[in-house]
Amino acid sequence: MSFTLWFTGLSGAGKSTLSRKVYYELRRRGLAAELLDGDLIRNNFGQELGFSKKDRDINVRRIGFVSHLLSKHDVISVVAAIAPYREAREANRALIGDYVEVFVNCPLEVTEKRDPKGLYARARTGEISNFTGVSDPYEAPSSPEIEVFTDRESVEDCYCRILEVLERSGRIPAVTERPLYLDAEREEAVWRNRLADLGFAKGCLKS
Repeated sequence: MSFTLWFTGLSGAGKSTLSRKVYYELRRRGLAAELLDGDLIRNNFGQELGFSKKDRDINVRRIGFVSHLLSKHDVISVVAAIAPYREAREANRALIGDYVEVFVNCPLEVTEKRDPKGLYARARTGEISNFTGVSDPYEAPSSPEIEVFTDRESVEDCYCRILEVLERSGRIPAVTERPLYLDAEREEAVWRNRLADLGFAKGCLKS
């Protein structure tokens, strides 16, 4: 059974960390899954796009369409993308069908202190325009299937709760022991490094 697990939230909220951790676990369990990182998709499918509302919506809809195609072929799609506008997220929900929204909730003041990529600092000086949370709005989900609070919950607690919801809903099978399916993290790192060596994924760090 395929579905899309979409992590939305401010930059620095913890979307990439949690989505990767969940994706690796799905692969370890032998499930067909793909990780769609927002930066990776934008850098390879949206080079012509800026950060206006129209361009952001186009990018989010493109990711949604890729997720739809994966779902059509029974592949679980794990997405980490800010997707700041509610209307675009709901359009993807309508297209994909089985859409599980994970709101990675973290206050702006906390994400700004983290600032792992130095983006907030650049946005505050005006170097980056249309930056979500600073000079552009983030429309928080009103009723996400899953909501985690990364300012007061550990990564492990958030991760376990996401898996629990997926198991309880029957989307993934529960396991009592961790199957030794493959080294999902190493497989992903090899793939990303190969992309970087071939000139793809520009702007994305090698794993």
